[in-house]
Amino acid sequence: QVQLEESGGGLVQAGGSLRLSCAASGRTFSSYVMGWFRQAPGKEREFVAAIRWSTGTTYYQDSVKGRFTISRDNAENTVSLEMNSLKPEDTAVYYCAARVGLPVISIRRTNEYNYWGQGTQVTVSS
Repeated sequence: QVQLEESGGGLVQAGGSLRLSCAASGRTFSSYVMGWFRQAPGKEREFVAAIRWSTGTTYYQDSVKGRFTISRDNAENTVSLEMNSLKPEDTAVYYCAARVGLPVISIRRTNEYNYWGQGTQVTVSS
């Protein structure tokens, strides 16, 4: 199985930046899609960004386009989320997720991923 561990969350002021990392272990990841999701209090978990490991193709939620960048490091088996120009509405627990062989149509769907990290808190103050 795959194990995922997030890090890099914290407290920042609006307009600031954070870099989240997800370390993956347990097997090779050439056929996997790796995604970032977030969940604010009282709200459903929502898609943020994803990357197809084999090709590097990226996908983003409209609200974070131009502000967030997802990337992968093949040598270290990590996926990162660089978050810039943070807004209070970005406050949430951020989760790393993975699933092998996801088609494009399923990449943005929370319930399609079967491996999840424990989450890391991101808080953006106004």
